Amino acid sequence: MSTTVNVMLVHGAWADGSCWSKVIPLLQAQGLNVTAAQIPLTSLEDDIAVTRRLLAMQTEPIVLVGHSYGGAVITGAATENPNVKALVYITAFGLDEGESLASLSKQGLPSAGSAAIKPDSNGFLWIDRDGFHKAFAADATPTEAAVMAAVQRPLSVASFTGAEGVPAWKTIPSWYLVCTDDQMIPPPAQEFMAQRMGATVQSVPSSHAPFISQPQAVADIIALAVASVAQ
Repeated sequence: MSTTVNVMLVHGAWADGSCWSKVIPLLQAQGLNVTAAQIPLTSLEDDIAVTRRLLAMQTEPIVLVGHSYGGAVITGAATENPNVKALVYITAFGLDEGESLASLSKQGLPSAGSAAIKPDSNGFLWIDRDGFHKAFAADATPTEAAVMAAVQRPLSVASFTGAEGVPAWKTIPSWYLVCTDDQMIPPPAQEFMAQRMGATVQSVPSSHAPFISQPQAVADIIALAVASVAQ
């Protein structure tokens, strides 16, 4: 590889940086410097700020990857860092300016998995443990899904309603992995966002958790973005 490329992975709601545990070794085996962010999920503004601080620590070209809500985070975080050369959306929200997860979710029929999302009394959203496997990770093993449900980190209502600023995908090349069996973000919504941003699209028959069930497919689309930057 002619250019050293950093890969930063940003998790989404109901997960943390360890959700990439199967993907990270595949990327490291390619000689890539990989960092997995740990965002607080307290507001879109907070999560973007944390990601920007991590990005500022890296001086080489960066491929920034977001899963689910993490897509909204990378869309905002990349705008102030010239080292970010590519964006990769893993069944993720590629919001446009002024949009939020809440506003986008109202534009179509609710996803099947949304019925498992429950608010608490403190302004956070959780996935019901009994429904977690089917809604979030249907193609993971029961043990994998049970662990993910046990360690899930809730999404704040503020994150769900926070509006996006100017989206980085308007100026940075993007890739999008559509997960055709996703119960959380409907595949047509994924395809709409990917087409709108002019992304290079691949698809995989996966649930909302392809980093668990299809880690090679996730690593492969990231590798495509890395190759474009390295050239």
